[in-house]
Amino acid sequence: MDPAMSPWRVRLGRRRYRSGYDAPVIITPTTEITGLILAGGRGTRMGGVDKGLQAYLGLPLAQHALNRLTPQVRSVMINANRNVADYEAMGVPVWGDDLPDFPGPLAGMLAGLTHCSTPYLATVPCDSPHFPPDLVARLAAGLAEDDNDMATAYTREGDQLFPQPVFCLMKVSLRERLRAFILNGERKTGAWPRTQRNAQVCFEDDAAFININTVDELAAKLPPR
Repeated sequence: MDPAMSPWRVRLGRRRYRSGYDAPVIITPTTEITGLILAGGRGTRMGGVDKGLQAYLGLPLAQHALNRLTPQVRSVMINANRNVADYEAMGVPVWGDDLPDFPGPLAGMLAGLTHCSTPYLATVPCDSPHFPPDLVARLAAGLAEDDNDMATAYTREGDQLFPQPVFCLMKVSLRERLRAFILNGERKTGAWPRTQRNAQVCFEDDAAFININTVDELAAKLPPR
């Protein structure tokens, strides 16, 4: 494998120097990207329970996401608005929304950007326990193209691409743009990438992005991937 495309080292564009030549900018996900698990929702379709704490294959859903994301980034934090102590027991920082009334995943992303200590933030939902183990590396490679500000996962169904906007990688410098977007009344997660320089990164294994929204889906226990 080309080391520049490995999960540990991704070429991110080119930087113009005063001498007149371009040099590659390299990002190392395990030092420059923080991961964020979005677990701040109301869990409405699951009867109002805290979805990230529901047991799935013997572990809370959020723990599956934490185990999956940790090897891909420098550190991980969780966005949660309820049962904070239970999430803190997973051993990572927990941050609530900065905005009131559960505005949705975008508010969780904003909280992550506010508390992120690295140049980049990768986000995943708490209810998709089988997302790809190379998710962050591939998003980082997409962000590199054409000096993008963010990259979003897409899946393919036939000839069509469908966005998976909660699986994304953003520059932390987008924080105030996202805040203004939310304060302008925007709530749709899929609308946010369309306002930015966003790379569409296609993942062929759409089953890896299946999320668990209902009690029946939780009971179905998708096989481990």
